[in-house]
Amino acid sequence: MRVLVTGARGLLGAAIMREFRGEDVHGFGHDQLDIADEAAVTDAIASTGPDVVINCAAYNDVDRAERESETALRINALGVLALARGARQAGAVLVHYSTDFVFDGEADRPYTEDDAPNPRGVYGASKLLGDWFAADADRTYVLRVESLFGEPDPGGGRRGSLGTIVDRIRSGDEVPVFVDRTVSPTYTLDIARATRAVIEGGMPAGVYHCVNAGAARWPGIAEEAARLLRLPLRMKALTLDTANLAAPRPRYCALSSAKLAAAGIVMPTWQDALGRYLAIPNP
Repeated sequence: MRVLVTGARGLLGAAIMREFRGEDVHGFGHDQLDIADEAAVTDAIASTGPDVVINCAAYNDVDRAERESETALRINALGVLALARGARQAGAVLVHYSTDFVFDGEADRPYTEDDAPNPRGVYGASKLLGDWFAADADRTYVLRVESLFGEPDPGGGRRGSLGTIVDRIRSGDEVPVFVDRTVSPTYTLDIARATRAVIEGGMPAGVYHCVNAGAARWPGIAEEAARLLRLPLRMKALTLDTANLAAPRPRYCALSSAKLAAAGIVMPTWQDALGRYLAIPNP
């Protein structure tokens, strides 16, 4: 299987590269391929001849997206359209990753794929457009993920909110957490394994929520991390109303992975995933 991966050095892209390292895999970092440049995308796909295109590239600075809406739309929407068209021309499968931010966060139970999206900010709207544009490929899997943790490629950038929490616990620093946000923390290695299973299992194309099972508020997640690390936790409570953030955040944004489970891909709990992540030697 020949695989083309965009955003290959980021948090999720690095995990995808590791999962598919036994295949003929071609990874492109953001500095190597601008997915919104349709000519560049066409050239990259023509030169690699992939069976599968996996898009891990995204403009995911949620607050800056409110000021840089054109850039967010260019990458998260038009970039996905360019990849979908390229995948269709090559006869390749397209895997695209979406986000919990396509929902408004007003639910009281984990969102399913049947729930109507209702993004509240530019970032969520741009990602939702990307979900729709991804369908321009002949066979597309849109996998919605959230609250990622894992290890990026060396020099590849941020480690995610949970990675930052773990770093602060280890260093003994105060840990600021939102007490009014409910999420489904998800390990990038589990997403990568599920991605392979989706592709190789020949599942019906469409949208799937690909998150670790369960949901929790951030204080509970921080407490579990401190417990597993056997270190004290100095927590600073934050709320969305007082944080003065540029972009709105969904308060309840947990996702249900029941559809994946029904297809035979059962995602581990976030607690199990966190334990495995923390068992990795401190970088």
